[in-house]
Amino acid sequence: MINHKNLTTQVKREENSRRWFLFDAAGKTLGRFASEVAKVLQGKHRVDFTPHADTGDGVIIINCEKIKLTGSKRARKLYRYYTGHMSGLREVPFETMHARHPTYAVDHAVRGMMPKSRLGKQQLRRLRVYAKDAHDLGAQQPIIVNA
Repeated sequence: MINHKNLTTQVKREENSRRWFLFDAAGKTLGRFASEVAKVLQGKHRVDFTPHADTGDGVIIINCEKIKLTGSKRARKLYRYYTGHMSGLREVPFETMHARHPTYAVDHAVRGMMPKSRLGKQQLRRLRVYAKDAHDLGAQQPIIVNA
């Protein structure tokens, strides 16, 4: 006889009910904060988590300009990108990038912690990042999280 209470459930895309979470980045450490956000985007915080299905929820991040970095990372951290041309490797210090694009550091950290697959790209579509404390997603009725 099969004990039906111990069977693993597989959630289908149609059965999934999405929620939106509001994360405040003010005073949070960048890496620890990004890992919590990535966990919610992937759906690992849910009881019905299914690795091959998109069971994640949406995330709204506010106050990205007030994110913290520990130690001397604020002065030493570099963001590198390649332009595609010869000797086109560019290095931008964190302070400069944060002054130009306050949301870049948080967005870059969360993207780096997501799976590099079609499923990861699909989950990243539900990430909204804002520099200040105002956002235009009130219709989603987000759940406020103190992560």
